[in-house]
Amino acid sequence: MSAFLIRRLLQAAVSLLGVTAMIFFLQRLTGDPVLLMVPEGATQEAIDALRSQLGFDRPVMAQFADYMAGLAQLDFGQSIVQNVPVVDIVGSRLPFTIRLAMAALVLALGVGVPLGVFMAVRRDHPVSRIGMGFVLAGQSLPTFWSGILLILVFAVWLGWLPASGARQAASVILPAICLSLLSMATFARVARTAVLDELSKPYVRAARAKGLPMARVVTRHVLRNGAIPVISIAALEIANLLSGAVIVETVFAWPGLGQLTMQSIAARDFPIVQAVVLLGAFVSIFLNLTADLLYSAVDPRIRLEGGK
Repeated sequence: MSAFLIRRLLQAAVSLLGVTAMIFFLQRLTGDPVLLMVPEGATQEAIDALRSQLGFDRPVMAQFADYMAGLAQLDFGQSIVQNVPVVDIVGSRLPFTIRLAMAALVLALGVGVPLGVFMAVRRDHPVSRIGMGFVLAGQSLPTFWSGILLILVFAVWLGWLPASGARQAASVILPAICLSLLSMATFARVARTAVLDELSKPYVRAARAKGLPMARVVTRHVLRNGAIPVISIAALEIANLLSGAVIVETVFAWPGLGQLTMQSIAARDFPIVQAVVLLGAFVSIFLNLTADLLYSAVDPRIRLEGGK
């Protein structure tokens, strides 16, 4: 286990370094942020002075070296637009994104997994056919379109829920539903496939031949053995929820990291975009490592050392 953790941590460090370098240099290709900050009609001397003040007149490699030195001290720099530490800006928005992502994850798991198990156990039931239609719709509808439909129906026509913002407790409902639809459909499809695969194995037929009821076979054996694919996809889906929040938060004017990212990209506020991307990369790597560790807890046959 220790060798596995060391190996994965080294891989994580290399991945984070690669993501840091990529986002740093790619942003410099989008244009000069100084030109967006100076007033219209500013002289070249004023532009050069602001560029020098922000450090953009220095070679790119020197800027990257300074940025990496700051990261080594957990210093993400300051916003070049708001002149406020990046940590403070991201920290003020992060709770909103966590709240939205957790609500979406609860919906996705709470509806998707039971629906997938039901569709596998009761394949010929009418609800299963309706569920398959839901899965196809959930994986086909673009997030921005489903968000607009939710606002139109539940906020405009029915007036049941607020359409935007985060001032009310109910404000999280519509964006959470919108964000969870794709993950909900994915969990349902993966759970259905995993349970169907387990139901076809000899141990299920042996248990049924001994007189065990199907409900007990499913809850005591099938779900545990079929949990590996769900755990695998869960790590990816949580990361997808964070990335999908960029669109959802924009549609619903939710004041989280997604909205902040879009605003920062438009303003070419490089330090904020770099910090958000690094945070997303760290969360993805951490979740995948956690999923690998959970495999051995769910299925003792899985060995993490020696490739066995």
